[in-house]
Amino acid sequence: MLEGKKAVVTGAAQGIGQAVAECLAEAGADVAVVDLDAEQCRDTVQLVTRHRRQGLAVSANVGQWDAVTGMVDRVFKEWGRVDVLVNNAGITRDGLIMRMKEDDWNAVLQVNLTGTFYCMKAVLGPMARQRYGRIINMASVVGTTGNAGQANYAASKAAVIGLTKSVAREYASRKITVNAVAPGFVDTAMTRALSQDARDALARQIPLGRFGQPADVAGAVRFLASDAAGYITGQVLHVNGGMYMA
Repeated sequence: MLEGKKAVVTGAAQGIGQAVAECLAEAGADVAVVDLDAEQCRDTVQLVTRHRRQGLAVSANVGQWDAVTGMVDRVFKEWGRVDVLVNNAGITRDGLIMRMKEDDWNAVLQVNLTGTFYCMKAVLGPMARQRYGRIINMASVVGTTGNAGQANYAASKAAVIGLTKSVAREYASRKITVNAVAPGFVDTAMTRALSQDARDALARQIPLGRFGQPADVAGAVRFLASDAAGYITGQVLHVNGGMYMA
């Protein structure tokens, strides 16, 4: 499905990002694995190379413009193009809004929203010149439903959805599609840190009765990156077990 394509996946050292990187490699893409520490990307790169694709570990803080442009320059130096960008990097700093520190608000918006903006801005020029591109941004179910204690995170993900739709309109004429995937509760290190009682309570909110797996989200990303989704742009694909039905 993606034979010979060059992909960049941010926040790919673990969890959903790691599953996405491996899934794209399985479909035939070479994958640049981006995270804060390139050493932490080693396991993901190994998963990519097991599928006989090239894996490239790149260190970058997506919340810093210079770091993002340096990361993209590195990928272009190695491969000469970027066909697929998956903006998966994200952080949480949870707390009720009356107790939320300004630094926690700013940090989440800087990584989740501004980081997505920076990464798109860095690749859109080259994608436009090659008249091909697939951009998939990671939103969240809470970007559409809200969630107590996550005002900053929910705001950042709601904004990512608006950003996705705007850029999709701007670049459709250049054969670039821009879509978002909105996971629900997924079995990752973040949700495993919850108590069993809390996990059980969350599972009861999901019609399918279970947490998602990173592979569930990765499959949605692979579809949107493929030619099968060539007539889809500006959309949000919800992967949440029925927790939210648009």
